[in-house]
Amino acid sequence: MPNILIIDDDAHINDIVSKALKSEGYTVSQAYSGTEALMLLSHSKPDLVLLDLMLPGLSGEEVLPQIKDIPVIVVSAKADVTNKVDLLIGGAADYITKPFDMKELLARITVQLRKNETAANKMLITYKDITLDTDRHIVISNGKEQKLTRTEFAILKLLIHNPEQVVAKLTILDRISMDTPDCTEDSLKIHIYNLRKKLKILTGKEYISSVWGIGFMLNDKS
Repeated sequence: MPNILIIDDDAHINDIVSKALKSEGYTVSQAYSGTEALMLLSHSKPDLVLLDLMLPGLSGEEVLPQIKDIPVIVVSAKADVTNKVDLLIGGAADYITKPFDMKELLARITVQLRKNETAANKMLITYKDITLDTDRHIVISNGKEQKLTRTEFAILKLLIHNPEQVVAKLTILDRISMDTPDCTEDSLKIHIYNLRKKLKILTGKEYISSVWGIGFMLNDKS
């Protein structure tokens, strides 16, 4: 189940929200100051953050810009519209005003986690038993991961988008030129060779076939 970090210096509210979340099956981390929250975030990455603004030491407004790639729902007694707008523009995914209804908070959490899961799925491209993570530039198969170079990633991404089709060498060079402008027809062969080796380590198959004089094709018959 998703892990949610609650950042609120009010121990009573922090504990009530924590109890409600745990009853819904979530795992929960708790912080009572901005400094403590950043320390926790430096060691782990929750799936969502509930952030109070009026915190001791670092305020919620100071903590928010330091939370990267995690949806943040601001939970605050500050009801000023301008303040809400500034925080939403500044990176918050949602804003709920104290006092709040627990059912509404749980519903907003569900919505943000669903959005986050959808976005994460869009970062994954799959062909047969290989999955390309377009965010981390890794290829995954059978529970194992393999890091790709920038050029290898660009080549595999293009081939996965055109599975079991011959992609001409000049087409590959043209399509990946924005990401890898230094790749030439000669160096392309080396990148393909290295990519095949990495795929074979993961799957036992090279996955990329050469079509003599034309280009390359992604299939599982290698």
